Amino acid sequence: MINRDDMLELTRRMTPSRTCFDRIAGAYVNAWGEIEDTFNIHFGKLSASEQTKNLNLAKTIPFAKTNVQLKEYEISDRVKGSGSMHQLLQGIRECGLKNDDLMDVLYEQLADGYPVDYDCAFYVLHGIYDVPLKAKDKENLRESEEVFDFMICMISPMKGEYEPDEPVFGFLYPAFSDRSADLDRIDIFHKNPEHLEEGLMYKLLGRTQFGRNQR
Repeated sequence: MINRDDMLELTRRMTPSRTCFDRIAGAYVNAWGEIEDTFNIHFGKLSASEQTKNLNLAKTIPFAKTNVQLKEYEISDRVKGSGSMHQLLQGIRECGLKNDDLMDVLYEQLADGYPVDYDCAFYVLHGIYDVPLKAKDKENLRESEEVFDFMICMISPMKGEYEPDEPVFGFLYPAFSDRSADLDRIDIFHKNPEHLEEGLMYKLLGRTQFGRNQR
């Protein structure tokens, strides 16, 4: 189960003045599943309005209804090891999105798992959050307990040219559990939790049955 307080703690670092994000990358995909354009830029180079817009998109994931729209899953051993999705996510996280070849592989995997008949965007943000220690009264102390190195990925329909609408699917990797990174788990978001994206779930988790209807 996801602790709501953990997610709220992350969202408090998703404002222009306190952002923990250092990079954003993405791809624009047409209705035939073809990647038409990509970008990869330091987050600080965006204009103030663009930063705010993208932070609002990213906050959709951790701010979603915990354990309803946003659920935590264990990553199957089937998607671990050499050449696996787990290894891909680890590599992207470790390089902070700076390897365009790895990003292209991720976009291709997402496009393959999300066959829709409309234009959409895949956005990925990389963040580094110094998790502060907490005193017994739950007030934050200045010392850092650990560094949470993470990525947030979102899939959004397009509402205009290079203008993504609010996300319909996304994930936070690694899972932020008990204020710490869990590299074997991932938090997955569905805007409509009654209709799970089975293709994307299979890509990320290596299994197909989740007890809900497909989109």
